[in-house]
Amino acid sequence: MASIIESIPNISEGRRADVVDGVAAALRGVPGVRLLDVQSDADHNRSVLSLAGEPQALKQAILVLYERALAAIDLRTHKGEHPRLGAVDVVPFVPIEGASMQDCIALAREVGQAVAERFALPVFLYEEAASAPHRRNLEDIRRGQFEGLPQKLADPLWIPDFGPAQPHASAGASVIGARAALIAFNVNLGTADVEVAKRIAKAIRHSSGGYRHVKALGLMLQQRNVAQVSINMTDYTRTPLHRVFETVRAEAAREGVDVIGSEVVGLVPAQALIDAADYFLRLEDFNPSQVLERRMRESE
Repeated sequence: MASIIESIPNISEGRRADVVDGVAAALRGVPGVRLLDVQSDADHNRSVLSLAGEPQALKQAILVLYERALAAIDLRTHKGEHPRLGAVDVVPFVPIEGASMQDCIALAREVGQAVAERFALPVFLYEEAASAPHRRNLEDIRRGQFEGLPQKLADPLWIPDFGPAQPHASAGASVIGARAALIAFNVNLGTADVEVAKRIAKAIRHSSGGYRHVKALGLMLQQRNVAQVSINMTDYTRTPLHRVFETVRAEAAREGVDVIGSEVVGLVPAQALIDAADYFLRLEDFNPSQVLERRMRESE
């Protein structure tokens, strides 16, 4: 059986379609890799790409992505709502089929070393590939962002796992790792007061006493003039989407604000949406095999 791994690189460009399209086109040209999805957000000024393939093909694709992205993105002039450390900000590897978390850890280390050597870029390993406990969480590595990198890299606690101990002039640094499937889930609020979104984010995220498998930030979507609670669900099987959504809605109501919509960034496991439908529709004796497309695949 082939060993299939997914990678979801985040690049710090969501406004120039030509740059994102160029990166996507280059990835489509790598044999053995499928580009599954590309989503860009102008307010975040960030794009999320989803690709999958066997480990060595995926490694080549990620190196191609770095080559194209680093040539086109300069963080010295980059502005956006989403925190960022690098032009290619984060590259996680996720086991999909015939691959283990150990395979993803090995690939993250191999790719991290190759990226550092080829592009003279500081690289941090995170999550399951982390080299120390204080490096597991992405938000800890990213704290200070691109602008704070010189000071961060001067701290012995933050010597990069690979590459030079000084930032790349235009591309900053990069974070590469291995993790379980993550859902990027945003909830938009009927207010232009970003402080409301920040208070709700604080209420739900684990680091400030909220749900164990939730990371969240309050951001402002300038183009829509609405505040957003930007959420990463790191284990939807333990903290489901519907529980977080309902909590955001309740906290928003306490602030006198409505939820006007939500969105999934990138791809999402079908089971997460099935669980949400089951909850909100109050389905009785529902079985996931009742989903038409799933039953058709099972009968092939």
